[in-house]
Amino acid sequence: MRILIAALVVMTTFPVLADEVGDARKLAVSGRDAYWNCLAREYPRESNKNMPEQEFGALIAAACASERQSFRVALVGFLGIQSPDKDAGANLTTANDAIAFAQKDIVTAFARRKAASK
Repeated sequence: MRILIAALVVMTTFPVLADEVGDARKLAVSGRDAYWNCLAREYPRESNKNMPEQEFGALIAAACASERQSFRVALVGFLGIQSPDKDAGANLTTANDAIAFAQKDIVTAFARRKAASK
């Protein structure tokens, strides 16, 4: 009887956990997309064309604050659900690394476009 009850608990809990992980993943992906789209809107602005790369990098680092924070929170949440035994600080580092990568990617594209236009 105990085995049957334990099996029922596992069977009813697993789909909930799977749904929770799936929902957290969707939220993290949505946050990522919103952040990248916001950064992409900064890229083609006419006022940025003659900006030095370092200045553009600072602009990008400061841009899209709410989207950046939403992405960070969603990604940390997803990572926490996906790997509950992992240190929360490591999840925050991973989220911050993802944000830094997005910023670096847009600045690199800016620098390449600027170099190609010379």
